[in-house]
Amino acid sequence: MTMGVTYAVTTLLDVNAVQDVNYRAESRTYIVADRDTGKAVIIDASIEHVDRDLKFVKELDLTLAFAVETHIHADHITGASMIKDLTGAHIVYGGGVVGIVSGADIFLHDGQELRFGKTAMRALATLGHTDSCTSYVLPGAVFTGDCLLIRGNGRTDFQDGSAEKLFDSVRTKLFALPDETIVYPGHDYTGRVSSTIREEKKFNERLNLGVDKHTFVAIMNGRKITRPAKMDIALPANMNAGRMILDEQRSNRRNMASSSQTSVIESFDS
Repeated sequence: MTMGVTYAVTTLLDVNAVQDVNYRAESRTYIVADRDTGKAVIIDASIEHVDRDLKFVKELDLTLAFAVETHIHADHITGASMIKDLTGAHIVYGGGVVGIVSGADIFLHDGQELRFGKTAMRALATLGHTDSCTSYVLPGAVFTGDCLLIRGNGRTDFQDGSAEKLFDSVRTKLFALPDETIVYPGHDYTGRVSSTIREEKKFNERLNLGVDKHTFVAIMNGRKITRPAKMDIALPANMNAGRMILDEQRSNRRNMASSSQTSVIESFDS
């Protein structure tokens, strides 16, 4: 354990019964807890895993203060609003989504800090994957969302993404962090949980220090990637902090309950 670190990180993986990448986003959710007070934040929660995530929060005897998002996700629906309803945690987005996302309690702009207990987490605007991505920096760690991945980076071909901006975000902001900084990405497709800034400077396939900006932009603009399967559902839901899909789920539950009650009445009448 690094001396002076005030927090602990729990990594939660996107897994399910069907272990096939086509059926899940391979997304990462993180719980960051202040060691002294037990106050915690959850980063990039997915609506499918809220029950699991809150079970860990309870087991670890934590108080969830904030549900934090790195960007407007296109591949999964955020669990932020459901978590707020269940725990009272405040929803936090980066400042780049002001005027785009509704339902957030706090917009954290570049350089601003979010404090929970003795721990402070700083927002770092890292545009490129989308035009409003934010990474979050702690002493010794950074949560990079879909900007910088382990040995890779996020796509730049939708949501006003920009290969030029992503290159600049990584090189001038993320790679400016201390080399020993642990990198916690929003996704990983190779089974790894974390990396370091030092490793990514050396080994990242497209962003290592041997690759220039022109080459990177050409590579990214030449990629042909299928759109996320859940994009048409995820984007509008996430622009409401997951609220639209949450309200729909509740409506479906009420309809199911009403249908069940009607069936019972009809069976008694017969």
